[in-house]
Amino acid sequence: MFYTGTTDRAGTLVQRIGVATSADLLTWIKHDGNPVLDADPRWYETHGGPSPWQDQHWRDPWVLADPGGDGWHLLITARAADGPIDDRGVIGHAWSADLTNWHARPPLSEPESGFGQLEVPQVEFVDGRAVLIFNCLHSELASERKARTPGSVGIWAAPAAGLLGPYDIAGATPLTDDSLYVGKLVRDRTGRWVLLAFENAGPDGSFGGVLTDPMPVSWDGDRLVVSTAQRQAIAR
Repeated sequence: MFYTGTTDRAGTLVQRIGVATSADLLTWIKHDGNPVLDADPRWYETHGGPSPWQDQHWRDPWVLADPGGDGWHLLITARAADGPIDDRGVIGHAWSADLTNWHARPPLSEPESGFGQLEVPQVEFVDGRAVLIFNCLHSELASERKARTPGSVGIWAAPAAGLLGPYDIAGATPLTDDSLYVGKLVRDRTGRWVLLAFENAGPDGSFGGVLTDPMPVSWDGDRLVVSTAQRQAIAR
């Protein structure tokens, strides 16, 4: 299991990635070499750099096997080392031959694509087409995209050429509004692709911490969309 660990340095959270293993999914043992992966300042914004945005963003690891059989890849919420402060969000990247020893690589997307951060990335083939989903609220969009985007956005979908990209982050479209967050694509028992997410805001506006029912997703032209009827049922 890959997870995010944080260290508080003078009020700034420095995020790094660790790994733990379990024989029974109940008792977990942290790897002796934790953290196994830190942001590489050659490509990524790090704590103490010239223009930190908020915290050191290096979290939300999503692991996948190399499509060609060459080891393993991690997709990571990260920020580029340069570019406009509000527009550095990228999909960070690392590679490993054995799931233990990890090597940071350049990001799989470009900054200046309209996002301050791209949280909880996941990439899948949905009905034969690759898609990247990530999360970003309106307040964390870059200024230009913020000006042309409705005020309620949460989960996004971006076209992808393959599991490792290229990803069209600039062409990403909202999958849900900000009532939902931290979305994940999974298959249900029938093999149908559905979206699960947190209910981001309850009736009183606070975070509810409740998972939605499965919501079917499908392609509408080049856009991945959530079933309108199901989405309305969840809202009710």
